[in-house]
Amino acid sequence: MRRLLLSAGIAVFACALAFGQASESLTFEVASVKPSPPPDPNGRVFFGPPRGGPGTSDPGQITWTNAALRNILMTAYDVQTFQITAPDWLSTERYDIVAKVPAEATKTQVNVMWQNLLKERFGLVLHHESKDFQVDELTVAKGGLKLKETEDPNIEPLTPVGGPLKLNKNGLPEMNGSGAIVTISLNNSSPTARMVAKGLPVSEIAIRLAGLLRRPVIDKTGLTGKYDFTLEFTPDLSGAGFLPPPPPPPGGPGPAPSSTASAQSASDPGSNIASAVEKQLGLKLTATKGKLDVLIIDKADKVPTEN
Repeated sequence: MRRLLLSAGIAVFACALAFGQASESLTFEVASVKPSPPPDPNGRVFFGPPRGGPGTSDPGQITWTNAALRNILMTAYDVQTFQITAPDWLSTERYDIVAKVPAEATKTQVNVMWQNLLKERFGLVLHHESKDFQVDELTVAKGGLKLKETEDPNIEPLTPVGGPLKLNKNGLPEMNGSGAIVTISLNNSSPTARMVAKGLPVSEIAIRLAGLLRRPVIDKTGLTGKYDFTLEFTPDLSGAGFLPPPPPPPGGPGPAPSSTASAQSASDPGSNIASAVEKQLGLKLTATKGKLDVLIIDKADKVPTEN
């Protein structure tokens, strides 16, 4: 029996070693990495997701324009932006990447290829830490899910189009692919935001909500579909810097609003993101604490190695 257990232990160790070696060898067949050219001051810059790869109509090639290293890290390690501690330039420096994907590679394998590309071309060195966060857990609300499943689950990511944003007959942005567009209308001191989404899995919805809430959102729904929706809410623009100050009320400044009035306003359906998400999408955001894996970037080079 002891000999049998020892043999099993050696087998497990050998499998783990083989997996580690396999992960190290997972690389793109060819990868062109170049700093993005300066944007045209009068033009529009598209900071969209990568196009192509497994599960798309072009599985053999990935094209990522104006990619920031922070976004590549989020894809490579399947984390949200809150889980990355890095120098500011990882969010501002942009790169154009074209990568040839080996035949029959999976999305999981491509994520490892991104990890290895970051190490090889940008000299990336990082370590992991566990950290406590104030988070929101995303679950299906008691009233049931109100999301509409998309008609085309294999739709490609949206493609940038020059010129002004085109609107449909309902005044909503026209979308030629999967993704989400947020528009904000400023009406004195009462801004209104709309998020129009197409073909998004709930895991991606959680990431979009995290960006709006400025804290992590963890998908606990168990849903696996892709959905279309429009979400209307009052955005928090306290840190945006472009919101004009509210005009003084007629007859002078008057008394400050009471805390009771503020609380009632915040609980009205659609007045904030949490209530809007529950009323319009059938999803519930519950504040809690959670321990998440954090990537600490120890070293990275702004200039990638030559192609």
